[in-house]
Amino acid sequence: PLIFGKLSLMAIVHPQYDPVALDLGFLQMHWYGLMYLLAFASAYGLAWYRSKQRSDFTADMVSDLVFFGAMGVILGGRVGYVLLYNFSEFLANPAYLFKVWEGGMSFHGGFMGVVLAMWFFAKKYQKSAFAVLDFVAPCVPLGLLFGRLGNFINGELWGRVSSGDYGYLMYFPQAVYADQNLLTHSPELAPLAQQVGEYLLLPRHPSQLYQAFTEGVLLFILLWLFSLKARPRYAVSALFLMGYGLSRFTTEFFREPDVGYTLIFGWMSKGQLFSLPMIIVGIALLVLAYKRPIYDIQPIQK
Repeated sequence: PLIFGKLSLMAIVHPQYDPVALDLGFLQMHWYGLMYLLAFASAYGLAWYRSKQRSDFTADMVSDLVFFGAMGVILGGRVGYVLLYNFSEFLANPAYLFKVWEGGMSFHGGFMGVVLAMWFFAKKYQKSAFAVLDFVAPCVPLGLLFGRLGNFINGELWGRVSSGDYGYLMYFPQAVYADQNLLTHSPELAPLAQQVGEYLLLPRHPSQLYQAFTEGVLLFILLWLFSLKARPRYAVSALFLMGYGLSRFTTEFFREPDVGYTLIFGWMSKGQLFSLPMIIVGIALLVLAYKRPIYDIQPIQK
């Protein structure tokens, strides 16, 4: 069953999914791999649809665009994770960069990888880099949605412990060691603990779902509606930067900070720190977009 039953504090146990989503005997596909596949497929479908509404992008260009973007996500995500979160491990063992089977991807690294990939794409087709970024930005949030759903299915990147009487709090068996450490150092949390099978667990926010909703669903709706009309260059990219940065900064308050990383100023996570420049750059680009408007697609005259 997807839900094992309600427990104290109205919390539920995280569904323990089989990590293999599809097993054909000769081929196994894990959930996270499936989520990546859905992310790239959704990006392709949305970009193809957008290309039909305008004359400056063709179907062949969309195929190239998604390929460039996929390479940027994968390479940038891995390199960003290693350099931003495990740089000391990389210095001690540079081969760690290639140990992708041990997991580890960073959104902010993947984002920079995509920006670089879109720059190469723009050079190839002799376009403005921001014309390309404005075109692709509304196609990205659904990919983020699938990525966060993959995090939830895997029971990783769980939320912070909460004492609130909320029906959506969850016990994560994957967090058992983190919970044990918290109970050891903060015995006042003991009344919140619940015996779940062989584990003594604490109720946590399902922050993966919070991020899926804000970074995925809400940001997609906002960007898609905004981009239905011709906007000046930089504007759509600016809205993506501000929208993602604000949603990530907010939801990080409900997400458990990564193990081993000290909070900045005692409250700010690395995810929040890396999101601040996105918000600032987004605001600056939005001002620039409307101060000196340049239209890659001319607005309809009324």
